[in-house]
Amino acid sequence: MNFISVLFIGDIIGNPGLEFTQTFLPSLIQKYKPDLVIANGENISDGKGCTEKEAKILFELGVKVITGGNHTWDKHQSQEYLKQDNRSLRPLNYPKGTHGNGYIVLEVKNTKVAVVNLQGRTFMTAIDCPFRTAEWVISKLKNETKIIIIDFHAEATAEKMALANFLDGKVSCIIGTHTHIQTSDERILPNGTGYITDVGMTGPYDSVIGMKTQAALNRFLYQTPQKYETAKDEVHLSGVYFTVDIQSGKTISIERIFFPEFEKTKNYQNVEISSTNR
Repeated sequence: MNFISVLFIGDIIGNPGLEFTQTFLPSLIQKYKPDLVIANGENISDGKGCTEKEAKILFELGVKVITGGNHTWDKHQSQEYLKQDNRSLRPLNYPKGTHGNGYIVLEVKNTKVAVVNLQGRTFMTAIDCPFRTAEWVISKLKNETKIIIIDFHAEATAEKMALANFLDGKVSCIIGTHTHIQTSDERILPNGTGYITDVGMTGPYDSVIGMKTQAALNRFLYQTPQKYETAKDEVHLSGVYFTVDIQSGKTISIERIFFPEFEKTKNYQNVEISSTNR
């Protein structure tokens, strides 16, 4: 069967996530031999955007497209970089005139592949409609390629699933990002679109979705702004690998990746259990 294979690396968080990606992405590329590697990099620059420095490292590793999200705008250098390199995307449904590109068309394995970045609106900034924006870009791309991959950067599971059902059969694969916790619902929808609600984060899990735990706790306890600091420990890599039929543009297979796996058991030695705790 004539297909292309794609490896998508989930939200890379700060230096811990970037260094882990540098260490293990080459092995994943060797194992899966993907035709295209995509990574979400909106948190790669200490949790706030992606500058030319981090993008260069990813491109040298073999990443072909870097997608973004709501934190793309948090650092001025990130915004400046978007003006220079169309391989680094920002969500397409930001208002007209916003710097950067929301999609890119690449030559992959002698065929064209489109990568589109969209952002949700539920519990997030009210920007342009991702559903109508998707309709527009698909109509623009349909005569150029049948292979369309979407990074949908959204908070609400319902919004992600709604877009997936809205676009089932019209795009090849929808990869959810933003919530930083990998979901175990990867599947192929009835009309051939691959889907996962959230691919998860590549970064430190001894944290609150990548942020140092105490600062995150203080936000909830005191309802006041806290300094964002990237955590460092227990780093894992999240991703998804999928294959797409070149002729139909439909997903053939999809596989979730999480490395290394979490510990599932603990051996507590010399722990006395009192009768009141039994």
